[in-house]
Amino acid sequence: MTKHEQTLITGDMLVRYYELNKQKKEIELEMNELKDVFQDYFNSLVGSDRKGEITISGYKLQRLIRKTEKYIEDETVRKLEELQLNDLIQIVKKPDDQKIKAALSLGLINPEQLEGCVATTVSPAISVKPVTPR
Repeated sequence: MTKHEQTLITGDMLVRYYELNKQKKEIELEMNELKDVFQDYFNSLVGSDRKGEITISGYKLQRLIRKTEKYIEDETVRKLEELQLNDLIQIVKKPDDQKIKAALSLGLINPEQLEGCVATTVSPAISVKPVTPR
């Protein structure tokens, strides 16, 4: 079936979607609970923030540790300014959404003045719920 063909939506399809979505949520909850158990196990076995690995019943369970580093903005900018290394500091100009909305509501600017400046995104979402609670 191609995307452009008209498809008949049946009650069975809605029921199936609803039931699968419910199962998905239950599965995700159970998986998260198991992940917590695995994390606790490795925390007691090798300590937190350390990788670990065990093999049971032909399955290998691994805990990997990912490390990310990010500069603390205010502190780093302050130190770079002290060192007179201003070339290492970005100056980012960006619109202040809150102030723009306030200026619009106060009538300081009108929407026509910002024509072509607003990007709108739309994303479709599907929701299937029983009409009468189950």
